[in-house]
Amino acid sequence: MKVALYGRVSKSDQSQDPQNQIVPLRNYAKALEGEIVEEYVDLASGSGTVDREGFLRMLEDADRHKFDLLLTRSLDRLSREGIPNTLGYLERLKRNGVAVKSLQESWLDTRDDGLGQLLIAIFSWVASQERKRIIERTNAGLDTARAKGSKLGRPTGSKDKKRRIVSGYLKRWRKQSSPSSEPLLQGEFDPK
Repeated sequence: MKVALYGRVSKSDQSQDPQNQIVPLRNYAKALEGEIVEEYVDLASGSGTVDREGFLRMLEDADRHKFDLLLTRSLDRLSREGIPNTLGYLERLKRNGVAVKSLQESWLDTRDDGLGQLLIAIFSWVASQERKRIIERTNAGLDTARAKGSKLGRPTGSKDKKRRIVSGYLKRWRKQSSPSSEPLLQGEFDPK
């Protein structure tokens, strides 16, 4: 049996090492007597696939029938996009003859059409709710920082680096954020 491993660590928590997921998955594959043909790792949020290169590559390799079984630590590592998207990914894998098993959720085995499908739907919903809670906590932290007078983000209307350079914002931000005197970038000017 050809096995692929998928691990994901959120960008917001890069202190976590993806190997904390991959090493136990390697052991799991060995216990299942599977041959590991690929390991996919992303340092990204599970709320979208746009910046998840490993995830997209995994789906493409599944379409090419490169592996028969995908092992992941838990369903929320695969996706936090809610029930429709998560089930869509699992169905795509299943259509390509790829089963999905979870290390932490022993009930997750997409070869089981009965109870497994119901539990996948429930846990997909739970993962999407966790995503909403993360967003709420982040927004609350930003609101608290703003209330304390912290300046966050880019100024309104300065969405690209070139405009920030021309406006002098980038230089002012550098002065505020670090006392070291960095050289000006081409096109920057001193607004004094």
